[in-house]
Amino acid sequence: MAKMVILDRDGVVNHVAEDDITSVDDWHPISGSIEAISRLKKAGYLVTIASNHSGIARGLYDESALQAMHAKLNRLLEARGVALDGIFFCPHGPEANCICRKPKPGLLFQIAQQFSIDLAQTPMVGDNITDIKAARMANARPVLVRTGKGEYVMQNFPEALDVPVYDDLAHFVRETLRRK
Repeated sequence: MAKMVILDRDGVVNHVAEDDITSVDDWHPISGSIEAISRLKKAGYLVTIASNHSGIARGLYDESALQAMHAKLNRLLEARGVALDGIFFCPHGPEANCICRKPKPGLLFQIAQQFSIDLAQTPMVGDNITDIKAARMANARPVLVRTGKGEYVMQNFPEALDVPVYDDLAHFVRETLRRK
């Protein structure tokens, strides 16, 4: 069975904005994140993104703006000779009460079904309590990074205290590949 790492996007791969990332010009990778994804791919891992994008439902940006952000990410990865295996996102707001919006596990279940992976063996790397909750609901392995909202989560959510914490995505990847 293939090994996979599932990543949240904002706060893990790219910097978060005060409100929301609404355009490709607002999208800036966190130092080391592109190289970290490249290292995972070259080590034989499948890498996908599972991300909430309620800004679409709120009218802050549209799906074409989101696709432009993802195209920028893909270009940066292609320059390193790799590509993501998939980007899964929820465009709904919290009021939609959909199964795909984290903390619900729908996106993770979609990924598991499409790639025939065992979520119990799969880390879900996030910076938010919703990422941790989604991973737990899907029986995946929650991982927290200090970037994005990670420090806030560590200080304000006692249920996150038993989750492995890494400084950033690059740190998580270094440790994961070292243990391999």
